[in-house]
Amino acid sequence: MNNKEIIDLDSKYIMQTYGRQPIALTHGEGVLIWDADGNQYTDFFAGIAVNALGQSHPKIIETIQKQAEKLIHASNVYYTEEQVKLAKKLVEITIFDRVFYANSGAEANEGAIKLARKYTGKGEIIATNNSFHGRTLVTVTATGQDKYKEPFKPLPPGFKHVPFGDSKAIADAISEDTAGILIEAIQGEGGVIVPPENYLKEVEAICREKDVLLILDEVQTGFGRTGEMFAYELYGIKPDIMTIAKALGSGYPIGGILARGEVANAFDYGDHGSTFGGNPLGCAVAMTVIDTIKDENLLENSKTVGKYLKNKLNQLKEKYDFIIDVRGSGLFLAVEINRESAEFANKMREKGFLINSTAGNVLRFAPPLIITTNHVDHMIVALDEVFSEI
Repeated sequence: MNNKEIIDLDSKYIMQTYGRQPIALTHGEGVLIWDADGNQYTDFFAGIAVNALGQSHPKIIETIQKQAEKLIHASNVYYTEEQVKLAKKLVEITIFDRVFYANSGAEANEGAIKLARKYTGKGEIIATNNSFHGRTLVTVTATGQDKYKEPFKPLPPGFKHVPFGDSKAIADAISEDTAGILIEAIQGEGGVIVPPENYLKEVEAICREKDVLLILDEVQTGFGRTGEMFAYELYGIKPDIMTIAKALGSGYPIGGILARGEVANAFDYGDHGSTFGGNPLGCAVAMTVIDTIKDENLLENSKTVGKYLKNKLNQLKEKYDFIIDVRGSGLFLAVEINRESAEFANKMREKGFLINSTAGNVLRFAPPLIITTNHVDHMIVALDEVFSEI
């Protein structure tokens, strides 16, 4: 089937919820990916910051094949070796003590909200404007963007929103019923908004003073995306709860909640659950992802190539006056412009590069962690051409 045939069937049989680009992707290798018409693209978006190891990484392929021959799913009625081994690995590479497995970032965030309410006995969650925490009814309510909420009212109660970057606003919003502060390490869908200096440290101090939980959403920023294994390391904070997903499976759906101290023991039998969460195949893949990030020195690659890409983007900023800002950390970067960004992303696709338009006027770059400076150079040439044409 070609692109048009696939798109025509999609329009007939699939609920039309996505603003898709008009290509149907079929296969990939490394940072390269092809569509059904045979066109090749260099991927600077990695499936929304998911494909940390790119496409068809040999270690991932080997893991999936071996595990599929053993056990794919067992349910959480039974124990599995893969689940406990991954949990041990996650605890060892973080500051946390226990794990609960989910299938997505939205599920992880919803579970984190339940955990905070169970531990504290309180109901209120404070989140920030411009945030994004998922598409379930609860996580869309936690999300700080009205456009995602309007069609689904009435929304669940128990949420407040304050400006991102304003620690005083958080302190002022805390009430006797506040269970926790839910916040992204870097606002991803909102435009790769980096927190002001010391902001997260100030929020942490407020949480300690007011005896509320700090819940850090690292769904997009985890597993090397920012140059550290987790973004909380960049900011020197210790959240009580952290949510993960996306890059954990490098394409295989798996997510989780991590918690430390007494909070990690708050859930009791029957309090929370998931049919597919922590299935053996997902856990085996996730272990391989973590090991490969370490073995292939991808944290350092994220830092060095990310810095190289950021410098190149800043050079374009000096050249084009419509570029407002270049920001981000590691291989999680953005270019904010003073006009709609979708047309730029479309033009880049036509030149063979996949980047993302978000927040209306932001171009987001989140390539696989295996990207090289050579890939960056080719992309920058194309981006320069697009900027000069529009």
